[in-house]
Amino acid sequence: MKRIVIFASGSGTNAQRITEYFSVTDFAKVVTVFSNRGDAYVLQRANSMKIPAVVFNRTDFYENDTILNYLQNLKPDIIVLAGFLWKVPEKIVTTFPNSIVNIHPALLPKYGGKGMYGQHVHRAVIENREKQSGISIHYVNENYDEGAMIFQASCEVDSDDTPETLAEKIHALEYEFYPKIIEEILMKKC
Repeated sequence: MKRIVIFASGSGTNAQRITEYFSVTDFAKVVTVFSNRGDAYVLQRANSMKIPAVVFNRTDFYENDTILNYLQNLKPDIIVLAGFLWKVPEKIVTTFPNSIVNIHPALLPKYGGKGMYGQHVHRAVIENREKQSGISIHYVNENYDEGAMIFQASCEVDSDDTPETLAEKIHALEYEFYPKIIEEILMKKC
């Protein structure tokens, strides 16, 4: 069985969708959820789904090998970022090459980089009068949102869209495609 590890900072809706998607199969399962926020709702979701959760701080992530060692012991087949905003340290990226994926709420390379997440992205897309937005699923490298592209899906940006209504469209794409693309990546690793 393939092993999935999820890093999330917020509500964990994507983490929940991914977990639910793989809960009905013997192919893969979420084995641990990591969060850098002790108050993140994703931890409650993980607990309710009986998935071990680990809360960590900057020191454990960047300055020592606590999280790296934890990951090496878990032996994940894929590490999934789902609303996780910290840049992944190079030592983790190089230890798990082409095994860390992220989803971004825009059509990269536009609207990526540090500080470009959630409503910031949707507001920028609308302010620049883009006709389309969407999601980008990519491998993680040492730079924000610059890893090799795996998949993109788009939606129309209507003239009356607000950051909130555009976010709803983007979330629908995330929920539909992220688990499926994770499964495709894992199948290629067989």
